[in-house]
Amino acid sequence: MLGPMPPSRSEVTAAAARFRGIGSYEIQALDDDRYWASDGNGARGIAQVLRREPRRLVLLSRGEHTGPILGSISGSALTILNLEPRGDVVNPTLTAYVYIDNRVAAALARALIPSFGFVADRQLGEGLRVTAEVAEWAVDRSGGFCEWLAREPLPSARRARILVALPACSARLSPEASGRIQSP
Repeated sequence: MLGPMPPSRSEVTAAAARFRGIGSYEIQALDDDRYWASDGNGARGIAQVLRREPRRLVLLSRGEHTGPILGSISGSALTILNLEPRGDVVNPTLTAYVYIDNRVAAALARALIPSFGFVADRQLGEGLRVTAEVAEWAVDRSGGFCEWLAREPLPSARRARILVALPACSARLSPEASGRIQSP
């Protein structure tokens, strides 16, 4: 399964993770609420944002995973990501309701979840870890994120959303520069 990333910034998060060598996610916005994604390890699909709130995101996704043992298995998931601030940290809670199209694969998953549920937890945790590392890089003034963002080819609307969330970068970039860094 694909790791959770807030869709409004997921393209940038995935590109930054690839740039930093901490993830192999590919994410492409199809419109403001639909995204195509691949984890680089056999999982790919489309996610639709059903509800977007400041601390909650609800997604409906459909995709497939191709692996050496079971081949291609398709399914869908309703995913709820809650972000609860606690002091200087944010505690994410992810709930996923998954439907697997293949009856054999679904039965196998139900039977193995008690023993191998940690694999799914590890996958989801990996997505959150990558997102957290990119977020830490984005707020680290000496990390070069703003310079990287200025060079990254992004549609202006997507860049504007990132700049709203990162005032430090916003102050250094001008709309006229189309993504180039202003001199201090």
